[in-house]
Amino acid sequence: MGILEFISKICVQPAVYWGNPIPNGYGGYNYDSPIQIYVRWDDSKSAPSFIGGDKITVNAIVLCTQELDLGGFLWLGELPEYPEVMPDNPLEVENAYSIQKFTKVPLLKSKTLFVKTAYL
Repeated sequence: MGILEFISKICVQPAVYWGNPIPNGYGGYNYDSPIQIYVRWDDSKSAPSFIGGDKITVNAIVLCTQELDLGGFLWLGELPEYPEVMPDNPLEVENAYSIQKFTKVPLLKSKTLFVKTAYL
């Protein structure tokens, strides 16, 4: 089993993702409607640290199988059966975290396959 197959098998935790942050002209952002994705969520509350030269406070490290937008939001939990009850603004959701850093590390000897990680 390759590492990407392994990551796909362990990404079983439901999370709600708000992507495509676009400035709204009033100092905030508008996001796409929330969608359900599956991740491996590691609660890793830590003091501010440097990751790739950026100083960030990490609340969680999340493995995922798809690309996520920097500035998008993740919330650990299931999208309700009726998605319209989930706010379109992730700032209205307790424990929704902004994606502060997103990395794609290529597999050895590959130009097209990546391990994807979001730092919240």
